[in-house]
Amino acid sequence: MGITEIAGLILLGVAVVMALFAWRRIRLLREGGVHVALRSRFDDRGRGWHLGVGHYRGDSFAWFRVLSLGSGPDEMISRDGLEIDARREPTGPEAYAMPVGATVLRCRSASGEVEIAMGPDALTGFLSWLESAPPGRSIPWAS
Repeated sequence: MGITEIAGLILLGVAVVMALFAWRRIRLLREGGVHVALRSRFDDRGRGWHLGVGHYRGDSFAWFRVLSLGSGPDEMISRDGLEIDARREPTGPEAYAMPVGATVLRCRSASGEVEIAMGPDALTGFLSWLESAPPGRSIPWAS
């Protein structure tokens, strides 16, 4: 086998993996997903963000990382006990890893803290989902 055949096989493999990433992302978006960036490790320099697709599943918000071929969600955020601690605009270095026009929410729950960045339409949907908890639960940002 020559160099050209090996290079061709490598390029074919890369193309197949990229096609699988694209197919998974499109499938998640068609099933009602929204573009969301997420980070669970906080860094003052704006690092640690990962692009993904969020999907509402009843009382949970499932987050799927874009560059993953796993079939299940990478993060599950439960609506029960979820509180929004802060809301801010992205800083310069972190804006590259977020949807256009994103707002960053710092959220706290029993499982820890997480920051979620989403565009205006996705943010409206997320806040509505959070507020629409069944009767008897308090609104997480009202004290």
